[in-house]
Amino acid sequence: MTHTKPAWDPAQYLRHAGHRARPFADLLAQVPGLPTDRPRIADLGCGPGNVTVLLTERWPTAHVTGHDNSPAMLDRAHTEHEGPTPGGGRLDFAHADVTTWTPAEPYDLIVSNATLQWVPGHADRFADWIAGLRPGGTFAFQVPDNIDAPLHALMRELAAGPRWQPLLGDVLRATDSVHTPDVYLDRLARLGCATDVWQTTYLHVLQGPDPVLDWVKGTGLRPALTALADDPEARDAFVTEYRDLLRRAYPSAPYGTVMPFRRLFAVATKEA
Repeated sequence: MTHTKPAWDPAQYLRHAGHRARPFADLLAQVPGLPTDRPRIADLGCGPGNVTVLLTERWPTAHVTGHDNSPAMLDRAHTEHEGPTPGGGRLDFAHADVTTWTPAEPYDLIVSNATLQWVPGHADRFADWIAGLRPGGTFAFQVPDNIDAPLHALMRELAAGPRWQPLLGDVLRATDSVHTPDVYLDRLARLGCATDVWQTTYLHVLQGPDPVLDWVKGTGLRPALTALADDPEARDAFVTEYRDLLRRAYPSAPYGTVMPFRRLFAVATKEA
């Protein structure tokens, strides 16, 4: 089967924008001072641009470019966020494939938020990105680190069943799409960076009917939804089966539905 790039839905993704933005804010809180007063910043996998804006709030004079390969996401970003920033900087967006993007100019900061898990071989790109930093610049990223969580494990088990395997056998994100923390620490430290790597588990309290399904429709389920897009009956049947599994794995409480979500963070600063 030929792998199909997932079709992204900005509106669905943004339904949980507050929960999704918090890890990026936590990542930026650990980024040290940048080497220039008017920094150049790249956001790899910017999506609809709503969290890229946080970069302009932290560094008001910066020229920030968000990069993504989804036309739908970029359309939303261009429309809602592009232009001069109040602090005298600028925010713009450009189409780019993170698997091949290489800095064409010196950057003070390169960040990536919940994107690299979709990029096979992403750790092999670190050398090029670090090389594109100014002395004293930083590369920082966070990725979901929960491929073993029920929301992914149940999806994979269902897709591997006799009904769905012919349609979905190799479209879901692989279990080795994110490395262990020590692998990232070793890779970045060997590139001459002062490196901090950590994990955090968020206990998101989600509201509404089937909120975990609603969450994953914006991210991890996108490859399956894309693969079944031409067969709405099959798509709806798969989603219904998956929904029933999620209801048992993530029971609701009077105050909402708790979804534990572990993430991995890395901040690597190049020698000044």
